[in-house]
Amino acid sequence: MMVGKKRSKIDPSHFRVAIFGSARLSKGDVRYKQVFSLAKMIAKAEMDVVTGGGPGLMDAASRGHHAGRKGKKGAHSIGLTINLPREQHDGYHLDIKKDFMRFSNRLDSFMELSNAVVVAPGGIGTLLELLYTWQLVQVKHICETPIILLGAHWQGLLDWIKKEMVRKKLMSSSDFSNVFVVKSSSAAMKLLKKVQEDSLGSGHVCSNFKRYKKEK
Repeated sequence: MMVGKKRSKIDPSHFRVAIFGSARLSKGDVRYKQVFSLAKMIAKAEMDVVTGGGPGLMDAASRGHHAGRKGKKGAHSIGLTINLPREQHDGYHLDIKKDFMRFSNRLDSFMELSNAVVVAPGGIGTLLELLYTWQLVQVKHICETPIILLGAHWQGLLDWIKKEMVRKKLMSSSDFSNVFVVKSSSAAMKLLKKVQEDSLGSGHVCSNFKRYKKEK
């Protein structure tokens, strides 16, 4: 179900959360249910959700967001879809849909739109999205974008990066300041609320990364 024709413009005043994750996981998977739960809480907090607009965990995010919007007004589900050789159906209930031919343009739109990024389990595409976000934060192109890694899926990668890159001085340990690993959707939501509060106040989000780590 796609209702993008009713709204074509994205409200710049909204707090928006990008959710990246696998297109291959189905409704019965525990990771699908976890993303659904998080997106539902995001909607209840009247935040927008931004996804790739396709199946799997993208669909879980749009379905969960739609379920959490009952009685709420103003929160939107935004789908940034991509043209692929293997056809993918659109996710459920996208209020706004934007189509892309190139991953590079699509990734830049994710970065432009998102106040925070949640990375759920996924494969090569999700890894690309994680590393692209991380690299732009590293060079301070998108300083105010915390990266929240959901579940245990990413811990092995982080351990490898610390061993093979940080210890060998290929990157700095300070590059992890904006990366947060959480085990549950409720823990992710707790962090998102802190980020939203700071974005609405006078404080700069980047200056609060250490506090987020202490309080989560």
